[in-house]
Amino acid sequence: MTDPRENLANAIILQAVKDYREARKKHKKRPKNEDAKLMIADCEAFFRSDWFAALTNIDGEALLRKLQEEEI
Repeated sequence: MTDPRENLANAIILQAVKDYREARKKHKKRPKNEDAKLMIADCEAFFRSDWFAALTNIDGEALLRKLQEEEI
């Protein structure tokens, strides 16, 4: 049986990854898009945050590097 708290933590992280990818795509198409810039900054702050570290054992900096290396 899976832990509901673990499921919630995973869903939060997966949503942040999805939001980050979408924001990067929007920013690439329209570099002046302020909403995309804000979402990118918010997601990057989240991946580096104590809250992220409390949700998972994943290295937030390593995850962020992998996401930044992805083709958009």
